[in-house]
Amino acid sequence: MRERPHDGPLPQAHPSPGAGPRHPDGDRVPCPPRPGRAGPTRRQYAYGIVVAVVVLLLFVAGVFR
Repeated sequence: MRERPHDGPLPQAHPSPGAGPRHPDGDRVPCPPRPGRAGPTRRQYAYGIVVAVVVLLLFVAGVFR
């Protein structure tokens, strides 16, 4: 990829209409949560626990084998 040569200062940044306030350099831009995705459901927690138990049992079986 060819870079364009530096021929002066960069163009000025202009705020977007309806946007929030500017953020200092290096800050992450906050994003609103997705609609309908409040967090893990009970079913997802149950699947996670089952997977963790299976992995733990396989690990213990491998250690004592």
